[in-house]
Amino acid sequence: MQFPPWWELGDPCAWTGQGRGTRRMSPWTTGTFLLTVYTIFSKVHSDRDVYPSAGVLFVHVLERESFKGEFPPYPKPGEISNDPITFNTNLMGYPDRPGWLRYIQRTPYSDGVLYGSPTAENVGKPTIIEITAYNRRTFETARHNLIINIMSAEDFPLPYQAEFFIKNMNVEEMLASEVLGDFLGAVKNVWQPERLNAINITSALDRGGRVPLPINDMKEGVYVMVGADVPFSSCLREVENPQNQLRCSQEMEPVITCDKKFRSQFYIDWCKISLVDKTKQVSTFQEVIRGEGILPDGGEYKPPSDSLKSRDYYTDFLITLAVPSAVALVLFLILAYIMCCRREGVEKRNMQTPDIQLVHHSAIQKSTKELRDMSKNREIAWPLSTLPVFHPVTGEIIPPLHADSYESTNMPLMQTQQNLPHQTQIPQQQTTGKIH
Repeated sequence: MQFPPWWELGDPCAWTGQGRGTRRMSPWTTGTFLLTVYTIFSKVHSDRDVYPSAGVLFVHVLERESFKGEFPPYPKPGEISNDPITFNTNLMGYPDRPGWLRYIQRTPYSDGVLYGSPTAENVGKPTIIEITAYNRRTFETARHNLIINIMSAEDFPLPYQAEFFIKNMNVEEMLASEVLGDFLGAVKNVWQPERLNAINITSALDRGGRVPLPINDMKEGVYVMVGADVPFSSCLREVENPQNQLRCSQEMEPVITCDKKFRSQFYIDWCKISLVDKTKQVSTFQEVIRGEGILPDGGEYKPPSDSLKSRDYYTDFLITLAVPSAVALVLFLILAYIMCCRREGVEKRNMQTPDIQLVHHSAIQKSTKELRDMSKNREIAWPLSTLPVFHPVTGEIIPPLHADSYESTNMPLMQTQQNLPHQTQIPQQQTTGKIH
């Protein structure tokens, strides 16, 4: 993030203020009045105090150059080191920052920025922010404390507030003092207020916006809220006329006469501008009318005292453990009696079975055992259908049968009747006479 030289050198028009904060006296003038911008900026060097005002934008830059000299090996004078450094910020004693304070750092080679708008509830309460710097090359750390003392603002809050959505900016680009100053100058020329404050800056991603595609240098977009002490100008009111509202509903750009004063540097989405007039806001508090569904007031809650009486847990122990254990033991004994003491046995079964049935069962069991023993010792010859038909060496046809093997078990599956030996020929009946 680049900052103008007049900030470093202490120019009279730069950020001023000793001990109580910084105030920029802007040289932008119109007519006979001077525009004062109360935006708070500060730089980090070590443990320090800052004094922002409630309801005014607060920006605190965490410069990498300020922390490089605290990581060994320490650079020599004139030596340039470009170690990647990241920052972690949190409220002392807590894991995160206060709700109003945000932090952003794009890359380890860019500066970090703390920014936000302090609330009136934190006025007078010092807020200690722990800043831890990490050197990603050497893994060394350095820690500083930033003490934020929020002061009350005399003109807080400003009655007229306008929120602009700038499409061609990221939040860290908008937080730069020169860019923010240019934007406030353009708003001043359009609005013509006596006092103009930058109240808050919010990234579009924090409002539910989508991450832009990494093409054509697209930006995330940023919401900038400013406040003034005079009513809105006619140019800012143009977005509320019916013609522009119709164009916004059709996703077309409205016709705004003062857009050219921003267009040179800022592309504003006029359909998303928000104008808030706090002088016309009516309190939304309503008295609760008790009726159906609303319980009567029970009085003030009285928490229990710190001195609690001792309690005997012996009865609870018996109910919780002893009773279920006793029931489980009784069930176990009943099951053991049924399984062990109520068995009939083989002898009682045989006594109740008729003798003829026992003999029949014994004979079947004996026969089954003999068949199983015989099946283990038998040798079964291969069927003839599986034997080779040709001699493996000479190639001659091997006769499948032998004369002495017809009565064995090696019988072919099919045989012709004329080749079977010992075949009994059935005599045919001879006709001795003529058939009449």
